[in-house]
Amino acid sequence: MQSRKYAVTGGIGSGKSYVLGLLAKKGYPVFSCDAISRELWGREEYRAGLLKRFPTCEEGGEIGKEKLSQLVFSDEEERRRLNAYAHPRIMEALFARMEREAVSFAEVPLLFEEGLEGAFDGVIAVYRDREARIRSILERDGCTREEAEARMRIQFDPARLSEKKCFVLENGERLSEDLDAALKAFGLL
Repeated sequence: MQSRKYAVTGGIGSGKSYVLGLLAKKGYPVFSCDAISRELWGREEYRAGLLKRFPTCEEGGEIGKEKLSQLVFSDEEERRRLNAYAHPRIMEALFARMEREAVSFAEVPLLFEEGLEGAFDGVIAVYRDREARIRSILERDGCTREEAEARMRIQFDPARLSEKKCFVLENGERLSEDLDAALKAFGLL
């Protein structure tokens, strides 16, 4: 069976998870790279691999998730090292799941940053204005505005979406109608 795989992407706080929920309500199988990452963190061999690569983040014989987060958000090279370890494992698990479905959607937060758009049959990029994203991040993550802005700076600049081959959904009043338009453009409605 030839499966059709679609990615839902966008910056932190843009509303990717909300769009994935709408797709699930429409009956499409949906997957999340963040959920797969959490599953991997539950595996001892994955954590051991992280600890081997980031020994300064050790806490009580285990990898300290908060220490690792602080390290990679403050050092570009360390973030690249983490992504080089984590992303292939996440994507392998994601594609194994998506291959079992005729049509499915996946939330892929760092799609453009990692150059993965070509691995999907279509891409939906969720756009939301900067201040709304910051409010969402502050509410959801309980971090400071500075931390939210720092996370936003390391992601793909949404102002460059016009350079990418994707269907842009603005997270606003017409989101549901625009999602239907994207599905029609993909030949799914």
